[in-house]
Amino acid sequence: MEGGIDLAYVRAHGGTLSRLIEHQRIRMTPVPGGDICVAQRLTLDDGADLFAKTLENAPPGLFAAEAAGLRWLAEPRAVPVPEVIAVADDLLVLEWIPPGRPTAESAATFGRQLAQLHAAGADSFGAPWPGYVGSLPVSNEPADDWPTFYAQRRIQPALRLAVDRHRIGPADVASVEKLLDRLAEVAGPAEPPARIHGDLWAGNVHCGQDGTIWLIDPAAYGGHRETDLAMLTLFSPPHLDRVLSAYAEQRPLADGWRDRLALHQIHPLVVHAALFGGGYGARAGEHARLYL
Repeated sequence: MEGGIDLAYVRAHGGTLSRLIEHQRIRMTPVPGGDICVAQRLTLDDGADLFAKTLENAPPGLFAAEAAGLRWLAEPRAVPVPEVIAVADDLLVLEWIPPGRPTAESAATFGRQLAQLHAAGADSFGAPWPGYVGSLPVSNEPADDWPTFYAQRRIQPALRLAVDRHRIGPADVASVEKLLDRLAEVAGPAEPPARIHGDLWAGNVHCGQDGTIWLIDPAAYGGHRETDLAMLTLFSPPHLDRVLSAYAEQRPLADGWRDRLALHQIHPLVVHAALFGGGYGARAGEHARLYL
């Protein structure tokens, strides 16, 4: 190819990238972290590096949804988010962020930035694009309030899947279902929809080489801001206390928010039960019984 493959070419011809990778027209280096997708570092002819995720027979709209979420999270310019370079049915190419190690100071900065991101808000609880948590489809159909959205769009579908796969016990199912009947009573003060990452566990909090923290792999939608904090607490990144304290200083949380973290963790626990089994179903039941 005349002139080689550079960033300008990739931007203009994103639809050809799968074929270029297949025919080894771009240098590829595997990188860790690809639990579902194949993750690679792409090095172009001009020396520029990019990050690529590929998945054979990817669910329809998987990468388009992630790209939409990344662009939406980037709009407020609150937390750094990798630029979307190209997206196709089986491929997502992003700006390459060389990895580093977070510090207490960078964690505090991230906490303040996350509060600013949430404050940017959303039009509704939900999103105008299809939702995915990993490769699992979830509904982003809007709802008028958070308890309705959380029960109908998140917990109930995941619970049905876990039951169908025999990965959660009857007593734990009963506890979660009983909780849903009184979710509005225990949900805390009503808040407007926040602009949330939606899957903010430690692996999706990426520290760059200079210590700056970036958001990656979102399942973004208009949700409850305590949901992101609950995910951070469930699968914690380094310096979590600094993240949470800086967040609260930037944008104070409603009274009792720490007591509600387990409530927001029920959905990811049920999802993990459906996908992996193990003790996640029992943990979801235990969390639900805290509010009964």
